[in-house]
Amino acid sequence: MSDRPCIFSFFAGSGFLDLGFENSGFKIVYVNEILSQFMAAYRYSREVLNLSLPEYGYHHGEAADVTKLTQGVEAQRLLELVKDCRKFNYIVGFIGGPPCPDFSIGGKNRGNLGDNGKLSASYVELICRNLPDFFLFENVKGLWRTKKHRLFFEWLQQKLHQAGYILTERLINTIEYGVPQNRERVILIGFQKNFIKNIGIKVSSEKLLSLNIFNWQKYIIYPQQKVFAYPWCKQEPFKEDSLLPCPDNIPQELTVEYWFRKNNVLKHPHAQHYFQPRAGIIRFASVDEGDDSKKSFKRLHRWRYSPTACYGNNEVHLHPYKIRRISVAEALAIQSLPANFMLPENMSLTNMFKTIGNGVPYLASQALAQTIIDFLNLGTHEKFADKT
Repeated sequence: MSDRPCIFSFFAGSGFLDLGFENSGFKIVYVNEILSQFMAAYRYSREVLNLSLPEYGYHHGEAADVTKLTQGVEAQRLLELVKDCRKFNYIVGFIGGPPCPDFSIGGKNRGNLGDNGKLSASYVELICRNLPDFFLFENVKGLWRTKKHRLFFEWLQQKLHQAGYILTERLINTIEYGVPQNRERVILIGFQKNFIKNIGIKVSSEKLLSLNIFNWQKYIIYPQQKVFAYPWCKQEPFKEDSLLPCPDNIPQELTVEYWFRKNNVLKHPHAQHYFQPRAGIIRFASVDEGDDSKKSFKRLHRWRYSPTACYGNNEVHLHPYKIRRISVAEALAIQSLPANFMLPENMSLTNMFKTIGNGVPYLASQALAQTIIDFLNLGTHEKFADKT
């Protein structure tokens, strides 16, 4: 019997969240992504990284419609796969971040009534139906902070409590984990009560895990109150190919320029993959380095972290010292992906930037995975010994 926890991944995109789990000791056995272009990118990136194929395959199109995984033939098939997985593995987990524009202040803001908003309820429903040992749910901060969406979030939590899950939640900022990006996301994690009992972990509440048991803080390298108190560079007049030394009193490893150099973005296969405007070059040059105050045409500052990586809905992020938008290679670096992470050459630029912006930054996903591993290691697997 395998001692590597197994993961069923939903809304996988191009697999940034999954990669963090894979590199932390989990085994991805099932991948769900409804958009075929993103699924192709997921498969391609794993081939490049020489990672093993998911045991239960890649599921896209109709087979990846989460609403159908809660009823009918596809739902029964998923139940059977989870049951089969339990025969050979100690621990089974679900991870996923349902599409979030309906909870985003900058998006449609239709909440649980929107087409994407309904997917959050469907994801929770399939968790309650299949009862994995644990799950991770990721979404935008609007689901957690906006009053009308918060009521829906609490309703989802109630359903999970009724299905036997003890929960823990946190509004994270990915910059805390070393990602050069100011990106807040709500993370909800749950463990089955019986599972916690079986692995020998004692808890004081039937609903919530205490912070001294589930240690959200352990992998935080840069606490928010400290990070945002640094004297970050504000704005500089834009000058193409200008030279600007890094100030001594900021953490250089949280800046976009540090990551551009770390990932050698000018030599990366996606270095030339950026949108070429038909017009607007003069406008590009008119935005100061570091001026990210507007909805669109935000110019990054080389010696500062990036605003949230979001490259759709006419949001344009400009290179700090080039008269152009940032490249795919640079966007991947801002998402803290390894330098050898690549997308298919035949993927459209629109889909490249969309899948990058949708993804969970790699270093954050790795930290979340390791936090779950540490919690699991608090218990003992002695009670599983007779199954080997």
